[in-house]
Amino acid sequence: MQALHRHGPLIGRILIALIFILSGFSKIGGFAATSGYIASKGLPLPDLVTILTIIIELGGGLLIVVGYRARLAAAALFLFTLAAAFLFHDFWAASPDMAQNQMIHFMKNISMAGGLLFVLVHGSGPHSVKAD
Repeated sequence: MQALHRHGPLIGRILIALIFILSGFSKIGGFAATSGYIASKGLPLPDLVTILTIIIELGGGLLIVVGYRARLAAAALFLFTLAAAFLFHDFWAASPDMAQNQMIHFMKNISMAGGLLFVLVHGSGPHSVKAD
């Protein structure tokens, strides 16, 4: 149990941040497609939003992994994840054949927001650079 208390927060930080890091990297390679998807949702300045998204996902994810300014990174990702849930996974407005898939993605984002809220409240824990 002692090992879990010592290493668990680091493993948890890696697991919660991994989706953001991978997603940020994939948006770099698929910049035009991401910008197009953002534009299809009616958001203004899709190229700028794509750049900001990459910075938030990749930067925030890496900060959480290393445990530097993890609370700030978790706060940014928390807000970003909630916004993405409501803007991009609006299952209530989806066609019947897509509603369940979008609801799963919506709930995934809500669950991730819960994990990020935990980091925001409790900080990065052991094995971190700190400066929360």
